[in-house]
Amino acid sequence: MDVLLSLPIVSYFAAPMLTSWSTSLNLLFFYMTWTTLVLSHSPLKIELVGTLAVRIVFWLLPSLFFLLFDTLLPSLAESIKLYGSASIPRRSASSLARQALLAVLNLALFTALQAAISVAATSLLHRPLFKTSTTLPLPWQIIKHIVTLYAAREVLTYYIHRHILHSRGAIARLHSQYAHSRKAVAPYSLMLYADHPLPLMLNRLLPVYLPPLVVRPHLLTYFLFTLLTTIEDMLSMSGYSVVPGIVMGGITRRTATHYASGGKGNYGAWGLLDWVNGTSVGKDVVEDVRDEAEKHQVKERGRNAVGGTASLVQDGIDGLKKSKKGRRKRSSDA
Repeated sequence: MDVLLSLPIVSYFAAPMLTSWSTSLNLLFFYMTWTTLVLSHSPLKIELVGTLAVRIVFWLLPSLFFLLFDTLLPSLAESIKLYGSASIPRRSASSLARQALLAVLNLALFTALQAAISVAATSLLHRPLFKTSTTLPLPWQIIKHIVTLYAAREVLTYYIHRHILHSRGAIARLHSQYAHSRKAVAPYSLMLYADHPLPLMLNRLLPVYLPPLVVRPHLLTYFLFTLLTTIEDMLSMSGYSVVPGIVMGGITRRTATHYASGGKGNYGAWGLLDWVNGTSVGKDVVEDVRDEAEKHQVKERGRNAVGGTASLVQDGIDGLKKSKKGRRKRSSDA
């Protein structure tokens, strides 16, 4: 619970832009909570419990909720699913239970592997793997590290996904057997961890854990990076056509196309390297951003048009009221 309370770093990140007393109090409460946490627990425990909590709260629980929604209300879910009713999970309790068990076991395995790496690195370096101190990172440091970590993640995800997971080796066959068992359909969020442990480690753990090992940011920055990537992966694997945002909506569509095509393209997380290397399937990242921007502009123009029409109607009503009052005044004077 202490680790969960330490995660709302957003309030600290936005503090320079907000100067209200409530923000200052929240920042003070955050700092006191984080300080207490650092002084009362080991860096390894904070790292592991915090990372596990983020993945449970922002992947496992939403994924189970989406799964219940898809299976209990299929007629409603298929209307917002990419590729329609074919993307609804199979309504087989035993199959879904095995898949959920595999996902949870993989999550536990990843946590154990991360613990082993952290213990080994700490023993080798004679200090914690991530900077765990009561001093909070500066906002510009957070931005610099987050951008660096995202760039490294995009590169690793693309080349591992393309040249290892979709090649002709044994790992590629395992990935195809587990992750791509459903053909010509969009995925659902539970499938994020429902892969064979070996390809899953290369695809999901290595790109988000190796860059922080090299950069070694503040632990809070690592938590923020883990939080953002976990939410992104959960939404991108949801298979829903109603995921909001100019960027996030395109990522979800490209992920669905990757699964529906059997892994013939769209290997990167953000689609930038797919666009550069010509491995995009369907609309690339540039077309997605352009289309989403046009949709938002159309909506904005529609809202402006409605607002203008409402103003004209209101002006007409006001004019009629004024003319009626004028006639009444003239009649009373007469």
